[in-house]
Order: sequence, then C-alpha cells, then structure tokens
Amino acid sequence: MFKVTINEEQYTFTERVRLEDLAKRYDGTFFAAKVNNRLRELSYELETDATVEFLDHRYSDSFRIYATSMRYLICLAFSRVYPNVQLKFSNSIAMGIYGRAINMTLTPPMIENVRKELNELIQANLPIVRKKVSINKISKYYLEKGLIDKVETLKYRKEKVNIYECSGYLNYMYGYMVPSTGYLKDFEFFYYAPGFLIRYPRVEAKGTIPEFSDSPSFLRVLNKAEQWAINCDSDMIYKMNRKIEAQKEVEFVNMCETKHNNQLCELGNIIEKNIDNIRLIAIAGPSSSGKTTFSRRLEIELLTRGIKPLMISIDNYYLPQGKAPLDEFGKPDLEHVNALDLELFNKNIAELIDGMSVALPVFDFKVKHRVFQEPITIGPHNPIIIEGIHALNDVLTSFIPAHEKFKIYISPFSQINIDNHNPINLTDIRLLRRIVRDLQFRNTSPEKTLSMWGSVRRGEYKWIYPFIESADYIYNSELTYELAVMKKYAMNALRKIPSDSEYYIQANRLIKFLKYFKEIDEYLVPCNSILREFIGKSVFEH
Repeated sequence: MFKVTINEEQYTFTERVRLEDLAKRYDGTFFAAKVNNRLRELSYELETDATVEFLDHRYSDSFRIYATSMRYLICLAFSRVYPNVQLKFSNSIAMGIYGRAINMTLTPPMIENVRKELNELIQANLPIVRKKVSINKISKYYLEKGLIDKVETLKYRKEKVNIYECSGYLNYMYGYMVPSTGYLKDFEFFYYAPGFLIRYPRVEAKGTIPEFSDSPSFLRVLNKAEQWAINCDSDMIYKMNRKIEAQKEVEFVNMCETKHNNQLCELGNIIEKNIDNIRLIAIAGPSSSGKTTFSRRLEIELLTRGIKPLMISIDNYYLPQGKAPLDEFGKPDLEHVNALDLELFNKNIAELIDGMSVALPVFDFKVKHRVFQEPITIGPHNPIIIEGIHALNDVLTSFIPAHEKFKIYISPFSQINIDNHNPINLTDIRLLRRIVRDLQFRNTSPEKTLSMWGSVRRGEYKWIYPFIESADYIYNSELTYELAVMKKYAMNALRKIPSDSEYYIQANRLIKFLKYFKEIDEYLVPCNSILREFIGKSVFEH
C-alpha cells in the first residue's frame, strides 16, 4: 500500500498506478509530471509514496517534451510516406522547428502528403513506448536505415540506451516523450523552402501557437552557420569530440575565433563604405549574447580604419524606479522601453549628430541618481555606438533618421547537433553562459539565475525578437568549441543545486547534455574572445 498526493489531495493504492491514468482525474491537458521533484513521463508507473504535480503548457518542461515528441512524430510520418528521405532538424525559426532533407529536395506536395500522415497518426492515438536496449542492437538498426550520425553518437554512450517504439518505428530524441501520438493535436505544418516548418503551442504564448512571423534573415544566418560547421567538420558533437581526441584543439579554437574576426572585418568594410551616412550604430541581442565584448571589438575594428566611434551606455538613461512603468504584478518593469528617459536620450543623440556640445549623463551608484559629465562634441565620421535590449527599437531613436542608423543584431546561432534529428537548443547555450558568468562575476547562484530566466525570456520575446528582421547585419556570436570549455564551469555550478530545489530538474537536464562533450582547456581561449566575457580573464574586463 502506498499514498499519492496531488494538489493536497491524497490517494491510497495497493497496486502500481500509471501517471496518465491519474491525470484523467483532473481538468486540463497534461504532458508530463513532477514526481518527488523529478520529471517523469505520463507513462511512468508509481509504486511508492509520491507527491505529484501534473504539467501543462504553462511549464517549460512540457513545452520541451511536446517539441521533442513532434520531431519524433515527423520522423515517423516521413518513414511511412517517404522512407528514403533523411531528415535534419535545425534550431527554432519563427517559434517553430525547421527541418529539411539532406539527401533530396522536398516539394510542397510532399509536405502536404506528410501532413496528412501526421493527422492520421494523431487520430490513431498510437502508443509511444520507451524501451532500454543495447548499443549494439540499436546501432545495427540505425545502420540498416543509413543513419550513420546516430551510430557515431552512440559510441559516446554506455552499454544501454533508451529508445522509443511506435508502430514498429524506433528512434531516440534525447528527451522525454508523450505517451501516445494523440497528445500532439495542436500543430501547424507547412512547406518552408527548402524544407518545412512545424509550429506548436509555446510557453511564451500561454499554451497557444503564436502568430506566424516570417524570419528570412534569421534563416539565412542559420543556413550560413550550418554550412560553416559542415565545412569545418564540426556540425555534430561526435565530430568535435574526434578533434579533441586527435589533439586538434588549437586549430579548432582558432578556426572558430577566425570566424568572428571575419565577421568583424566584414562589418568594418560595410560601415567604412557608408561612413558618410552612418551616424548611429545600434547593437541589440538577447541575454548573454556577448554584446559587451562585441561592442569593444567593433570599436577597435573601426579604429583600425581611422573611424573613431563614441560609445554611449543606454543604462545611464534609466528613469528612477518610481517613474518606471509597472508590470502585470505591479512591480517596476525595468525592461520596458518606457523605463528609459526617451526624450533626453533622443535629444542627446540628435544634438551630438548635429555637431552640438552635449553633457551626457552617468548614473552615480553612490548618490543613486544621474550626474552629468563635461560637454563633448563629435565629428561627422565619429559614429555613436549604443548597445542594449531596446537598441533596434525605433522608439528609442525616434529623433534619428533611418538612413543614419545602422542596426546590428547579435546572438549565438549554433548549428551543432547531437545527431541529425536532435539540434542543440540555442537558448541553452545562452543560459549556460549566463549561469557561468553570474556565478563568476556577480556572486549569483545558479538557482537564482534559473529563477530569473523565465522573466528574461519573456522580455526578449517582447522587446528584442520583433525587431530582428529590421537589423542591417546579424552577427553570429557562437563559438562552436565553447561548450567544451564551459563544461567544467557549468557542471560545477549546476551541481551546487540540491536535489530538493525546484530548479533541480532543469539543472539535471543541462548536466546530462554537457556530458556529451569532451573538454578543451581554457588556456587556449584568446584574451579578447567573447567566451572570456563569461569564463573570465578578458582583456576588456577593466
């Protein structure tokens, strides 16, 4: 006999009980559950005392399971309709999953046939069963299917591996799954040249499918990043691990850093060519994109061309907290664009561009308000550089004509996969960067960073992502080798989170992910690298 507590209600059982059956007692659509502070699939069976919390689309863990299950279902549908197609999934585009064929060209009619198959599979509500099998057995299966990437990845696993079976189809997506295909009713699936896009309910949209907003610039950057990774034989974790095993870390690190240097050179050329028009360079990107180091390196790139930029911190224009707009909880919303003194900021920038002498503000933390510096002036070839969450938003720079602004969006666009069916989440890279940096330099615990991450993400979706397509240049701040360096820092930080913490599930997921990487020693990281912004010893720290 054992007891199960759900929403302060207690049930007594004498035999094993499946979570999926328990969930039917409650209103709502659930996709997973927390059992004694461990994430469990709905197919999990209880046999001892437990406290259970069912998770719907309001929880990031549910969203992740839904997305993982959708990738599995797409692979299953293709295996039935077009069994010779080999798929590769890339990172999120337009808040959906982008996929394409790597061995042939997909067409709109093909995608329509797959969409029909998806609907039939969902209608049939076929069970998705988790099994533990030997590496040898599943490797032979993957070899027969021509999935060499999966075979190579399995070489870095132990003797047994979990696998999911549905109607004879076997695959593993490196994450938990829903118990049957019928759970995946909410989706959009359509041709998105040269592949397809599948969209599904998101946490950020409160469990609904967000309105579609095309992202052609975003897609071009991802495709370019993927091609670079393929050319440099580093588009899979196992390929990176091979470089480390072959003691080729030095060339690998420098290849990645050269990619950044080349982008800076390209940016310098564009700005130099248009310097007669460009008066304001605006840089924005989500948290932990490397904006600070990038801004300094761009400044140096321009100095080598005789262009002397003026860097102005948007942080010095924040209004006192008492004047900031309030969020939905009645607290000062410091991420809102109206938390800034927009009138003063626009006035200062416009007057500087017009050649006037301007006294710029600086926030004095001792007296907790702004003080003004000595007046300065700039010349016609002294562009102003600003960086911050609102830098691409024209509300921030409404006094400045569009032709005088050059907008840069920066973010890590990694195109590393575990295997073709399992891309590395771009957000996880930034989250790991932030966890490491916050602990190193801000004395902020990993739990505190994880507790703030949801709010940070909501701010990004509201204040940054809507403006990406307005950028004149998208800078990819990803360093393909970085997780191999950050691994030890991140693992040490995440292991500080106790098993009874509400953030243990998230920490445990990241730890499991990091274990796939072999380590690279940090001494190989250049002192001016963006990575130094997070692990320390950056030449720009002081």
